[in-house]
Amino acid sequence: MTGSSGMIGKLVLIKCLNSTEITEVISLVRNPTGQKHHKLTEIVMTNFEDYSAQKNVFNDINIAFFCLGVYTGKVSDDVLKKVTVTYAVEFATILEQYSPNATICLLSGAGADRKEKSKTSFALYKGMAENQIAKLQLQFYTFRPAYIYPVESRQEPNIGYTIIKKLYPVVRLLGDKYSITSTQLANAMFNVGLYGADKQILENRDILQHIHSEKYG
Repeated sequence: MTGSSGMIGKLVLIKCLNSTEITEVISLVRNPTGQKHHKLTEIVMTNFEDYSAQKNVFNDINIAFFCLGVYTGKVSDDVLKKVTVTYAVEFATILEQYSPNATICLLSGAGADRKEKSKTSFALYKGMAENQIAKLQLQFYTFRPAYIYPVESRQEPNIGYTIIKKLYPVVRLLGDKYSITSTQLANAMFNVGLYGADKQILENRDILQHIHSEKYG
């Protein structure tokens, strides 16, 4: 998996480590997290555009979670595209090469544009990544959450997130299209990774329906 130090990736990692159905977890990181667990192997990488040096760890993978991402406005457009598209597609491509029967769960976002016509970089690049990964042999699920409410305390990335967090009780009342908690999203990604879903694209409402379904308890 990637992105295990981020808000969602961290929670997915915990789910994996606590699961009796998962025997080993390999986490590709830019910096060591310091987390210790008998199931966990951390591999420090400097270049997420080229996984060839780590190709051996992609053998015999059953489930992969790509949770790496950056916030729009925090980085340049070139970096946003590189992280959103190049990193994700290269990860999926080498996964297909060494574990073609694997399942990959991609943390995408609401509004991802598979027509690739959006003038918004976030939507455009998320759509591009989804399209390219969907062409691979892998069992692919993409998660498109709307606003993600952070259950754990964190420093918000910008003033917009600070405001919407304060307004979350109101946003939540608008219905299941507009928000989800970080825990709900991580639980859904984990469950779909293990058990699958009836559709490839999971919008915010679909994600909530999956975690509330009888199949997942």
